[in-house]
Amino acid sequence: MSLLTGTWGNKHHVVDNEVREPNYHYKNIFRLVKERQPETKIGIFSTWTDNRVKLIGERLLVAGNITFDYKFDGYELDEIAYPHDVGKYYIYNIDQRVVNEASRCIKMNAPDLSWVYLEYTDDVGHFSGDSEQLNQAVTSADKQIGQISEAIDYRMKYYKEDWLIIITTDHGRDPITGHNHGGQSERERTTWIVTNSKQTNIYFHHFQPGIVDIFPTIIRFMGLTVPVESMRELDGVPLIGLVSLTKPEINLNGDRLEVSWRVLDYNGHVKIWLSTTNLFQYGLTDKYHLIRIIPVDKKMAVIDIKAYPSQFYKIVLQGQHNTVNRWIFR
Repeated sequence: MSLLTGTWGNKHHVVDNEVREPNYHYKNIFRLVKERQPETKIGIFSTWTDNRVKLIGERLLVAGNITFDYKFDGYELDEIAYPHDVGKYYIYNIDQRVVNEASRCIKMNAPDLSWVYLEYTDDVGHFSGDSEQLNQAVTSADKQIGQISEAIDYRMKYYKEDWLIIITTDHGRDPITGHNHGGQSERERTTWIVTNSKQTNIYFHHFQPGIVDIFPTIIRFMGLTVPVESMRELDGVPLIGLVSLTKPEINLNGDRLEVSWRVLDYNGHVKIWLSTTNLFQYGLTDKYHLIRIIPVDKKMAVIDIKAYPSQFYKIVLQGQHNTVNRWIFR
């Protein structure tokens, strides 16, 4: 869900595969694209049907009532075509089916925005941990991704289209055995990102990008305008193009708000906004107060917030090229 919404779990409320109470007010990338550019074609190719049904909430009114133009999933529910075996090799076969459909659809129809989800490497990790079996599964996944890449290359060569490819994983594995995940170790929390873009920026090369950075990267590549209320909630930083600032730090010392950030572009100013409510989570609008405008190269600000008594604050730093935010409780 963090990949889809550009926000962390404290906002979208999806912390495991049960997907019990997702907060759809944090709009997913497909919903945003359809709302801003209704003519855009979207596709999903997935070994896990819940990606479409639960995470994105296709055709749910509360999730925007969007419909995919191209969808290929549900294969794990067909035990006749894909008999379930103990070693879950049937998942590899489904992955290959998903890859075949994605490659064909991209080559023939070229959806404007697509999501391909493959599962087998995760299952092998759970069974085998750090092992030759996992290495082989990763090698197989690499070949499958190569198959999709060939379809994209075809579109770029013969249709002169510009394509952005982003490949990632949603988690690491436990540092001792590699079997499981869900803990707070560095290996479990750190993920990698691969892209074909030649426009990657300083943030991509010199910081540790996170999965939430993919959303604003796609938005920037597609030239989409994000509603200001949604932009203020995004936790990610674009991986392409200019970025003003990142890594905001917020501290409260009595009525003094201490704000700092890392500078990536020393030009321009930072607008510091404050809200004492979190109505966005209910689909409502928060009132923000502009409490300071300061040159970005100052890297910090100390602000008296006596006039805004609260036990909770949302702080937004709006730079010339990007916006970041933090929450803080007393």
